[in-house]
Amino acid sequence: MKKFRGIRYRFRPKSYWDDSDPLKAILKNVKGEKRRQMLIDYWNAGHLEKLNATLLQDELGTEERRSLGRIHPSFMGGEYLPGYLPGEVEIARIWLQSTTSDVISLRACPRPSGISYRIEDEYEGQFTLPITESRFPLSLGELVRQFEEGRLKGLFGNLATGYNEMNAEFAERESLRHFTRITSDIYSQLDTHFEKVFEAWAQPEEIEEVEP
Repeated sequence: MKKFRGIRYRFRPKSYWDDSDPLKAILKNVKGEKRRQMLIDYWNAGHLEKLNATLLQDELGTEERRSLGRIHPSFMGGEYLPGYLPGEVEIARIWLQSTTSDVISLRACPRPSGISYRIEDEYEGQFTLPITESRFPLSLGELVRQFEEGRLKGLFGNLATGYNEMNAEFAERESLRHFTRITSDIYSQLDTHFEKVFEAWAQPEEIEEVEP
């Protein structure tokens, strides 16, 4: 795993179930990517109360999802993810700039022995992760490993750059620079790490020097 300057890879949250931040508590298990962005925008503008209460739900019903899809296919992104297990929360997600804004969700679930992890997409994909259980929440470095060493059956490469690689046969790498985003409401520097990874992937000759 390449480590970039200025990123705290040893950062480890105290808990995945800390709701002390109101916005993070609202967003925690909201499936739809476009709805999440809408909630953030309204929250930052101080107008969250103006949103229809339905849009604040973690999961939408069939008719609500169809209604959003009629606005634009991208509004379906994440809305068809599988349901959460009891106590389970999303700790990070992959968001693809595809027509339907596909989402892949990395989740943590409390267990008597600690925490278990699984990853789900909207197409019943078969995933494998390098870390399936831990006693404590993952460090940022360990979370990066989940994506850089994780695999999806049928996808060439890892979960971080594999979706880019899949499309690189039909498009220039630079045009795919922002095709994949990997974000987390808990690990603020996860996005920063992978922005550098995707920059290096798109323009390997301009890769930033990294620390060993």
